[in-house]
Amino acid sequence: MTFSNFSQGLANMSGSPRTFATAIVLIVVWAVTGPYFHYNDTWQLIINTSTTIITFLMVFLIQNTQNRDNDILHIKIDELLRATKEAQNAVLNLDELDEKALKTIRKEYRKVGENETIEVSESETRIE
Repeated sequence: MTFSNFSQGLANMSGSPRTFATAIVLIVVWAVTGPYFHYNDTWQLIINTSTTIITFLMVFLIQNTQNRDNDILHIKIDELLRATKEAQNAVLNLDELDEKALKTIRKEYRKVGENETIEVSESETRIE
């Protein structure tokens, strides 16, 4: 099993309602045990350490899944550009350009967009 497969499965599981409910139950159990442990330092340390470790690991998990989703979106957009005859195929490798070149290209597209208008009726913008 690769890290990508593992992280994708773990991300799907961690984002589920069941996992959220489990987290709520664990927090309630921890809170209810407070009086039994007289709200001492060890009792507080348990929740602090647990949440810190989980947060630390989730950063890597979230970054991996975001990178994967970003790659998927780029591939889909690249395919749309490739399949559209009017599209400029030169934009397929924009990820190799530096920030200055990207800003220059963005300014050019803004200039093109300034001369165009879009008619949108109120019924089309309503979210229901």
